[in-house]
Amino acid sequence: LGERLMEIFVGDIAEMKKDHPCGGKLFEVLRTGADVKFKCKTCGRELMLDRLKAEKAIKRILKK
Repeated sequence: LGERLMEIFVGDIAEMKKDHPCGGKLFEVLRTGADVKFKCKTCGRELMLDRLKAEKAIKRILKK
């Protein structure tokens, strides 16, 4: 429980560890909170992950 939360802000571009089925790895952050909403930069599909899964799935944040 004493984990440090990753700094994720709306508008950030997140590079994921695994590819999206369309082949893209870059996702724009649309919403943050207990859940994080992403939009694939390749195909435009939106997905939501709970914060813990999102933080584990992100390789790095590219820009703010």
